[in-house]
Amino acid sequence: MTTPRKPRTDARRNRDTILDAARTAFAGADGPVALEHIARAAGVGIGTLYRHFPTRDDLVESVYAAELDEVADSATTLLRDLPPDEALRAWLQRYAAFVATKRGLAETLRAALAAGRITQPVTRQRITAAVAALLARGGENGTLRTDVDPEDVVVLALGAFVTGADDPARTERLVALVLDAVRVRS
Repeated sequence: MTTPRKPRTDARRNRDTILDAARTAFAGADGPVALEHIARAAGVGIGTLYRHFPTRDDLVESVYAAELDEVADSATTLLRDLPPDEALRAWLQRYAAFVATKRGLAETLRAALAAGRITQPVTRQRITAAVAALLARGGENGTLRTDVDPEDVVVLALGAFVTGADDPARTERLVALVLDAVRVRS
């Protein structure tokens, strides 16, 4: 059995550059972005883009996953710097900001999921794991409930973010309600 080779350095660099260009293009777009535009912005040919991302859905999923991974990973840093209940609040606020700025991208991803063109991203599991870590630490210090399913918190948070997407004050109130639901009552 042979071990798969690592991608060449230039191939990894091209992939990362394409993802950066796509992230920028999707963030500033109100509608679909031409893949040719992304390839030009990345300084690569369209063939190079398609070699890394054979379909638009592959590119969208990769951009979304990379950014959502950053949100998930931030839980560790927040837990290091803040008490668990404050870390959860800061994390939920970061997640809310991500959802608010990715509405168009999220719609494209949701449509691709519904059509079966892509599978449920592993990032959802990572987000749930981040919430689980925040809840566990809060359970250890007695500030957050230990009987709460992390997936339920993710569902509540997503509902709050989608509902309050156009009103930051409402999003903040809904985040406060989610936090109230998981805090230990004195």
